[in-house]
Amino acid sequence: MTSDPVDGPPGPAVRLITVSAAYGAGGSVVAPALAQRLGLPFLQRVTTTEGQVADVAPCHERLVAEEAKITPVHRLLASLTHSMPVGPTQSPLSARHQDEDLRCSAEAGIHGLLGDGGGVILGRAAAVVLGKDRGYHVRLDGPPARRIVQGATIEGVSQEQASAHMQAADRARTAYVRRLYGVDPADASLYHMVIDSTAIPLDTIIELILTGARSHRGESISESSART
Repeated sequence: MTSDPVDGPPGPAVRLITVSAAYGAGGSVVAPALAQRLGLPFLQRVTTTEGQVADVAPCHERLVAEEAKITPVHRLLASLTHSMPVGPTQSPLSARHQDEDLRCSAEAGIHGLLGDGGGVILGRAAAVVLGKDRGYHVRLDGPPARRIVQGATIEGVSQEQASAHMQAADRARTAYVRRLYGVDPADASLYHMVIDSTAIPLDTIIELILTGARSHRGESISESSART
């Protein structure tokens, strides 16, 4: 099926970093910063624009309105309990079509970025879509109480607001990955690196990821050569 990740030849995987992040774990800070450092395109969560460069559009920690519309959590969560069709209604078929449309749209952005030579992807279950042999996959997480504090700091909101944002974002994003791919986005086996990003400054997190990505498969990522 796939080649051994150790023995495989150098390829575009080193040009591709995916970041999965729970609310308050700093994905909205770390992922675009990585893209900027490497001079690579940045693909946001399933929200608005495709394949923008790192600082074109704002990146949010919370679940924004566009993302909530695209990943309707009430439908995703409800459909988790319906694995079999029930009667001659058109509803399950419609839900399957919506899921397929959502999956195709999100994956088109991922594969488009890959075809252009790589980039940094935030969310979109990119680690699941690509698999361990393509790209360097990172998960940022941490205890909920500390994520609330960090989320409030990143967003400039109260901790009460951050707590509400955390519940909405974690619920919707977990439901999205579970519904479309049948996995838990917090599953450490999906990633090359899992970090409690509430325990280490985000600037240090960026350096750790860059070091890990450079070491992966013995290949190198050159910041200077990526810049113009």
